[in-house]
Amino acid sequence: MIIKKTPAEIEKMARAGEILVRTMDLLAGKVRHGVTTLELDAAAEKFIRSQGATPAFKGYRGFPGSICASPNDMVVHGIPGKFKLSRGDVLSVDIGVVYDGWVADAARTFPVGEVDPVAAKLLQVTEESLFVAVEQCRPGKRLGDLGHAVQDHVEGAGFSIVRSLVGHGIGRSMHEEPQIANYGQPGTGTRLEEGMVLAVEPMTTAGRHMVRMGDDGWAIYSQDGSVAAHFEFTIAVTADGPRILTPWHESKARVVAA
Repeated sequence: MIIKKTPAEIEKMARAGEILVRTMDLLAGKVRHGVTTLELDAAAEKFIRSQGATPAFKGYRGFPGSICASPNDMVVHGIPGKFKLSRGDVLSVDIGVVYDGWVADAARTFPVGEVDPVAAKLLQVTEESLFVAVEQCRPGKRLGDLGHAVQDHVEGAGFSIVRSLVGHGIGRSMHEEPQIANYGQPGTGTRLEEGMVLAVEPMTTAGRHMVRMGDDGWAIYSQDGSVAAHFEFTIAVTADGPRILTPWHESKARVVAA
């Protein structure tokens, strides 16, 4: 069952989103050569708790980290640990925040210094595809419209959509209905309605779309070892159009402009 949110409840989710964005900004300043993913995790947890919130991922189905930190060919669900970032790596950082009982979820993939042209292009195209998806998050649109828009943008650039991983509804629970595929046919699937809140998250690879599970039972890698990317927003479907509740792009734009 899809649980629609009232405007007041969406405002509460936006407050969780504000904390998440500040956490993402903090980590953006720490992603550099020589830093371990465990150090990033510790910084994120300390900050989230300092804001009166809790990390949504920690303990979720037994997950040990406060963030997911997934380098290079790891698509998602990386457990923070001893992995030390090096120049030329890419790192996907996925953050969940619970504040006043409401959840926000978002992800970015960061380059560590200068990365090779294929990786740089993959990050650019995947981030663009997220904004393409945002435009589909309007009352009357269908999930197939959203998935098709992402797929067309990513595959049109020569990259692949990971088909076995999806986005999801979100609210008081981190994972709610509906599931949100990043591929599909226009005019098909669930019709979007005012009050739906969606965690939309294109996940891509530079090679083929197949993935494999890592030995730890959490990490998911591209099967062919190609570099991967992951970008995500929590988005509310409103009468006035899509509202991004985790607008990490706004602070990113300010940094670029400066």
